Amino acid sequence: MKQIKQILFFLLAIMGVATLGGCQQQAQTCHIYGVMGSDQYEGKRIFLVPLTGPATAETVDSIEIKDRRFEFTTDTMQMYKVLMDYHYRMGLQPLIVVGEPGTVKVVIDSVSHATGTPQNDSLEQWKVRTEMHNHRMALMNRSIAELRSLGNIQEADFLKQRKDSFHLVYKNYTRGMAKNMEGTVLGDFLKDLYPLTYKKALPDGTTITIDADTNEEIH
Repeated sequence: MKQIKQILFFLLAIMGVATLGGCQQQAQTCHIYGVMGSDQYEGKRIFLVPLTGPATAETVDSIEIKDRRFEFTTDTMQMYKVLMDYHYRMGLQPLIVVGEPGTVKVVIDSVSHATGTPQNDSLEQWKVRTEMHNHRMALMNRSIAELRSLGNIQEADFLKQRKDSFHLVYKNYTRGMAKNMEGTVLGDFLKDLYPLTYKKALPDGTTITIDADTNEEIH
């Protein structure tokens, strides 16, 4: 009887470990549920592609869009791009998502979105801020070019200073978010966008450290 109890205990222990392992594996899965902004892409294929690294048959996933919807799952915590077949990308905004455990809701349209997990929510905030920044930078660059073409050099230089200050605020916003999310996939991605310094090689073979914002040497 004692031997039977030991066997039963051993079997229950194995079952418990297996169940726990199954829960842990499930918890590590990222479920991406997507919807298209238009039904014109019905039957077309959409792809989940690693943002960095090789895009191969082993690393790229694809699925056919049905009823304007698509789904992906991944167990790899990394950055991905959600892309339509290249024949049908015109008018659609490519989207970056984080393969973070949980459920990610994606909309692919002229302006695309991804929300649902902490990193993807933060990425969406950064994306909105980036689009606003890029739009305003484009307007200022156009105005600077027009002022220069009209010979208003002083006004153009003043506007360029404002543009540089505006861009610095955005860079520091990105750096701040990277610091707040240090140790995450998104944090690593943001940190690499705007480093504080960079190395410059000199003709004699030596290198110096340059401030990335002022382009001046750091002694």
